[in-house]
Amino acid sequence: MSSHAQSVPQEPLSQEPTQPVSRQWLAWLTVVVLVYLLLAAVGSIGGGFKAAAGDNAKELFAFATNPFVGLMIGLVATALIQSSSTVTSIIVGLVAGGLPVQIAIPLIMGANIGTSLTSTIVSLGHVRNGEEFRRAFSAATVHDAFNILAVLLLLPIELLFHPLQISSQMVAGLLVSDASLDMGSVNIMKTILTPATDLLKFLVSWLPGSVWQGVALILIGVGMILFVVSAIGRVLRKVMVGRAKDIMHASVGRGPLSGMASGTIITVLVQSSSTTTSLIVPLAGTGVFSMRQVYPFTLGSNIGTCVTALLAATAIVGNNAVLALQIALVHLFFNLLGIVLIYGLPFLRQVPPRIAEWLATLAQRNKLYVAGYIGGVFFALPLVLIGASQL
Repeated sequence: MSSHAQSVPQEPLSQEPTQPVSRQWLAWLTVVVLVYLLLAAVGSIGGGFKAAAGDNAKELFAFATNPFVGLMIGLVATALIQSSSTVTSIIVGLVAGGLPVQIAIPLIMGANIGTSLTSTIVSLGHVRNGEEFRRAFSAATVHDAFNILAVLLLLPIELLFHPLQISSQMVAGLLVSDASLDMGSVNIMKTILTPATDLLKFLVSWLPGSVWQGVALILIGVGMILFVVSAIGRVLRKVMVGRAKDIMHASVGRGPLSGMASGTIITVLVQSSSTTTSLIVPLAGTGVFSMRQVYPFTLGSNIGTCVTALLAATAIVGNNAVLALQIALVHLFFNLLGIVLIYGLPFLRQVPPRIAEWLATLAQRNKLYVAGYIGGVFFALPLVLIGASQL
């Protein structure tokens, strides 16, 4: 009787692990398919702009020749779409289609600011508890403050001396030439994406003229990116969120380098800095982590989110492959340089936390400050600046 009782619980123990494993394999297979669709979508945007604009692609973006307009467009677009990964992937496609890199750089910087809106919105979940809300709002807005300060410092430097454009051009040239000579990766990627490219061209072939077909390819590419970035985030969250939280608890409180590393790793895993920073805000609100501990973690998320644009750049083949990789590298170098400059200098390191604490104190006193901050910084002010620049 006793031996029979012992054998009963052993059967489900041997069967249970196989079910999560099978689900994980299915989830990872889904991720592979979604990544393929992302690459095809970015290629579709580049091909669409080439077809629609021909040799006059640069003229389509004449309205964005003002770098401040480009900055505001990137900010508003990312705030509306709620995904810097989506916007930067689209920008990679635009560059492949003819958008000059010097115009795309402010767009990338604006996207970096716009992505921080998500965690600020998440902090509103603590609005009923004054002290929790103060902690959560400061943890969220330290990301905003850092990204805004990085743009204020680095955009003028870039306009004057072009360090991001020059360094990214050099590295992209080395990487593409190495890949072409040693591995032939450009040809491999073209071969892999050919079925999707041919299918998309077939779907729009009934439209009259190359212009309308190009526009359709652009719209399809943008729509696919919106779908894929959202879907891949959902799938990866199901697979990795539990592990991501374990990594956070183990590393966020161990120092700035550990916090940055964990923020980078988790963002690479879930493919969304918005998701990563949104995970940490409730932990800060409930007092598990202080805003000072969250600060380095959010900087790591800025680095991790660059992976999507780098991945998207591999979809571009031909003469514009270097340009696509270059703008993706600009995104990475901008975030790295921002961390080195702001976090590396003690007198600048404390500026974002102090701004965040000041904003959180105002928000705790009166919730109208929250509405004014979100509406003003992410929508009203950018739109006013865009309108004023066109007068």
